[in-house]
Amino acid sequence: MSQRPVRPDGPVPVYVQIADYIEDDIRAGRLRAHDRIPTENDMHAEWGVARTTARRAVHLLRERGLVYTVAQRGTFVNAH
Repeated sequence: MSQRPVRPDGPVPVYVQIADYIEDDIRAGRLRAHDRIPTENDMHAEWGVARTTARRAVHLLRERGLVYTVAQRGTFVNAH
């Protein structure tokens, strides 16, 4: 993933911005079916966000049906 800015003061919440970036990676083929998405620590390193913000982004991606989580393994891209 390349460095992409988030705007904490923007009209879109940061967790939505992050989820949108990851969704863009999925739709563009940079992340493929069953690839692991960035971890909470990865998101913290790239965007400087708290774990709760990263967790909300993953939850949103799960609600969108784009990812699934395997306990103690990680979160992965759904096959579509």
